[in-house]
Amino acid sequence: MSNTYKQAGVDKEEGYQTVSKIKDAVAATHNSNVLNGIGSFGAFYQLGGYKNPVLVSGTDGVGTKLRVALDSKVYDTVGIDCFAMCANDILCHGAKPLFFLDYLACGKLDSDIAAEIVGGIAQACKETGTALIGGETAEMPGMYQVGDYDVAGFCVGVVERDEIIDGSKIKAGQVIIALPSSGFHSNGFSLVRKVFPDFNEEFEGKPLFETLLVPTKLYQNDIFKIKDAGIEMSGIAHITGGGLIENVPRIINDGLTAVIEKTKINVPTVMQELAKRGGIAENEMFGTFNMGVGMVVIVDQTDAEKVLNIIDGSALIGEIQEGADKIILK
Repeated sequence: MSNTYKQAGVDKEEGYQTVSKIKDAVAATHNSNVLNGIGSFGAFYQLGGYKNPVLVSGTDGVGTKLRVALDSKVYDTVGIDCFAMCANDILCHGAKPLFFLDYLACGKLDSDIAAEIVGGIAQACKETGTALIGGETAEMPGMYQVGDYDVAGFCVGVVERDEIIDGSKIKAGQVIIALPSSGFHSNGFSLVRKVFPDFNEEFEGKPLFETLLVPTKLYQNDIFKIKDAGIEMSGIAHITGGGLIENVPRIINDGLTAVIEKTKINVPTVMQELAKRGGIAENEMFGTFNMGVGMVVIVDQTDAEKVLNIIDGSALIGEIQEGADKIILK
């Protein structure tokens, strides 16, 4: 009796079904710059309309937020997370996302689940004018348990060389403005799951998983609204794993300090509950979670009021001063 790939745990037909179920959603993200469709060995994207373009790339995954999604049988929002974690990173340099590729791995492929995950990615791509031009679905029995999935992505964007934002223009006297997060985004979930083991418990009138699975906010519209208003952003930081404490210093030059006032930050109630129930110290919270600040932008003081008027929920939370420490929370 001969063995087959299917008997070894890999069902190629389910893979074909996955492609069939996602092809329309993927095609809906394409524009005239995409020169081929699903099925080629590589995806073609034509770059034009720029004087001195610089490509900016980023890659990331969803992390253990997937455990909440899988256990709660909610699959589409983590696709948005996957895209947002990558796209928000390159946005920090002023880059507009051009195209995206995804990687989905599992123990046993279920085409319905895979299609929901990729559908979330496609939704986020469509909202931001980004083409979903390729991806890989890997069925790996023995590496993943049946029912487990992992998802990651890769984003490429473009910015004119003379419009790159890298923090080099940050100077003392400028201010730090927080753009609100939509929740935990996709960081710190190993600690979240330890403190909140029951995703179905009621929190503020609904199952907790609904709050935990709110997808990562896409900041492209906010950032380009600020740019289109003629406001120069000297620095942008995406507040991901490591919170404000680790991410803000990444854009601060030596000799400068980002002084942030914690009382000016609107911390989501679910994070307040997490800290209370888990006995988590404030410094640990600010060094792990975004604490309600999904992104910060640094602008001249004279532009602060304009930004606050443009972006709903934004708040002035600090300023740049001279000093040896890259960040001070007070």
